[in-house]
Amino acid sequence: MAAERTPRESDTRKEEHYRQDDSWVPASILPTPREQDGWTFRWIRTSILGQADNTNVSRSMREGWIPVKAEDHPELELQSDLNSRFVGNVEVGGLLLCKAPAEKIKSRTRHFEKVAANQMESVDNNFLRENDPRMPLMKPERNTRTTFGRS
Repeated sequence: MAAERTPRESDTRKEEHYRQDDSWVPASILPTPREQDGWTFRWIRTSILGQADNTNVSRSMREGWIPVKAEDHPELELQSDLNSRFVGNVEVGGLLLCKAPAEKIKSRTRHFEKVAANQMESVDNNFLRENDPRMPLMKPERNTRTTFGRS
């Protein structure tokens, strides 16, 4: 004789409720370290297509970037690259996590902003040198005129 079975309809399962506002987001390939006052973080390329990029690493180190120790950032929870030249540091996919003093990075940013402004000024001067008032190439938009009262 067959054992008595309970009808399927009487079996209930707890319904799992998902909040509508929780949408799935793919994990970032590069984790973000927790912020530290006075420091700026950046990922520095150590290899490209399996070949070591010693030039980029040494230039970055001369600019003041310091490799970050994995023990200083346990929140990253990641496995460093196998056969890494930077043992004990945070390296993912040929990128090494480094930090530099924030003041130094602000100074570096100001330097490159000046370089970009000088380049724009040079391009404008070169372009406007060929400008003829009878048939202007462009209106000088950088000049402003302020008037007071009625015109």
